[in-house]
Amino acid sequence: MKTNPVQATSDIRLGTVTPDSGDDQEKLSSRDFVSSLSRGLEILSSFSRTSRKMTLSEVAAETNMSRATARRFLLTLVKEGFVVTDGKLFDLTPKVLDLGFSVLSKIGVWDRARPFMERLSEQTGESCTAAILDGLDVVYVAGVQAHNIISVGITVGSRQSAFYTANGRVLLAAQPEENWDGIIANARLVPRTRHSVTNKAELRGILEDVREQGWSLVDQELEEGLLSIAIPLRYRSGVIAGSINIAIPSIRATRETMIETYLPKLQQTAEDIQLSLAH
Repeated sequence: MKTNPVQATSDIRLGTVTPDSGDDQEKLSSRDFVSSLSRGLEILSSFSRTSRKMTLSEVAAETNMSRATARRFLLTLVKEGFVVTDGKLFDLTPKVLDLGFSVLSKIGVWDRARPFMERLSEQTGESCTAAILDGLDVVYVAGVQAHNIISVGITVGSRQSAFYTANGRVLLAAQPEENWDGIIANARLVPRTRHSVTNKAELRGILEDVREQGWSLVDQELEEGLLSIAIPLRYRSGVIAGSINIAIPSIRATRETMIETYLPKLQQTAEDIQLSLAH
């Protein structure tokens, strides 16, 4: 498979994860917006951002709500079974997973992609994941974990900052150039390791390189000792469905072997998946 540049497409917008966008799509007006639903979703999202149990005060601070408002939403979510409390701390229940997995299970492209990803993992002995862009994060929609003593495991439905992942940089680089100023301006470059990029001008340069070369290599920026390489996965129409990557501990790979050995296998897998898709 040839290394094609990551093409910008108006069908993939910042935060959009579906490839279809009709001209007759209804635009949301202010009177259609349900603020209480939005706030309830913000409460749920606050737990995924912190990944821990929280007190009422912490939830209020995380969501910029008053304690009284946060309390009403939390108690409603408790009644509906999405949140549990011991009287002091609040936490999500497994029922929340139903919201995410019911969506992910309907993304047919990833069901189609999984056997090819499994074959790639068997060929390389390494883990392979697929992701889509959600705002400035990537959400993992499929994954095959290698059976090594030291291996990389990703939970389907989990998310990471798009700025420090190979999957994320591929998808950000595919955004229309008119979106780039907003992407860079809103980038929260909180370093994950001593290798993490913290300069926004440098980030823009990286995304430009990714767009030109058609792939992204992240060297220990997300986690010390972890190398990851990703490429976009396209429908036959050319529209980007998401991205796939191989992640390898640095004790088993270098930047050179990632590019020379693993990138061609990743590209062939993406080509095989694309040929299997209906559109």
